[in-house]
Amino acid sequence: MASKFVKALGLGAALCAGLLLAPASFAKDWKTVVIGMEGAYEPWNLTDSSGKIVGFEPDLVMDLCKRAGLECKIIAQDWDGMIPGLKAGKFDVIMDGMAITDERKKEIDFSKPYAVSPGAFLAPKDSPLTKARDAGKLVDLDKDPKGGDAAIKGVQAALKGKTLGVQVSTTHANFASQYMKDAASVKEYKTADDRDLDLKSGRIDASLDDYPVMVATASKPDASELAVVGPRFIGGAFGAGTGMGIRKSDADLTAKFDKALAEAIADGTVKKLSEKWFKVDMTPQS
Repeated sequence: MASKFVKALGLGAALCAGLLLAPASFAKDWKTVVIGMEGAYEPWNLTDSSGKIVGFEPDLVMDLCKRAGLECKIIAQDWDGMIPGLKAGKFDVIMDGMAITDERKKEIDFSKPYAVSPGAFLAPKDSPLTKARDAGKLVDLDKDPKGGDAAIKGVQAALKGKTLGVQVSTTHANFASQYMKDAASVKEYKTADDRDLDLKSGRIDASLDDYPVMVATASKPDASELAVVGPRFIGGAFGAGTGMGIRKSDADLTAKFDKALAEAIADGTVKKLSEKWFKVDMTPQS
């Protein structure tokens, strides 16, 4: 009887030990990480003449991967397939100027933010937006909701009866749907390039996107009649900064990149890369 009890006790201890070790045995051994980007969202990421994806995010992620001891591979992915592709295991990280929002956090996790980028309007230089309330100013919809409401009403008045172009499934599309649809016609595009072509040809009156994207577009030779106009917005529908999208099941990978990001922000690497590609420092402020 005693020997059966001892055997049972030993078996129970072994089972308990196995359960305690189980999580570690199923943890992924991260060596190679695949990063999904559009390769068409200048200057966050763009495809050069050789077919290589370059830009702020490719430079940053290679620095982060080195810090984390990971080998990283960048692949191109259409914007509207980003979250489905991540969840299906096509790649491990989304890095494509993606804002951290509560809605997206229902589906995926995010790293700490690595940039804070205002939403801005691009339109012809004679657009009514050039004279809109708070034109040229940065408006924080979270910290100054009253001022934000006033600035939004100014934009609504300037775009009354006009057509505003936005890229589908973005915070900019959400903002336009929430605030602009009763004042202007809102047209959604699969890609930013398609939207920009319509703006340059006069088929739409203005577009809304990240400030550095608008600056990059306006600087091109075929956009000499366009300018960044009206107020710039952060907070609210635009989210809590830009982060790396990661599957909820991969919390260990999120932790690795959070640590690397903290180091890259602290030693000024994010600031250096931001100023290189955006010409301004968009490092998140703690």
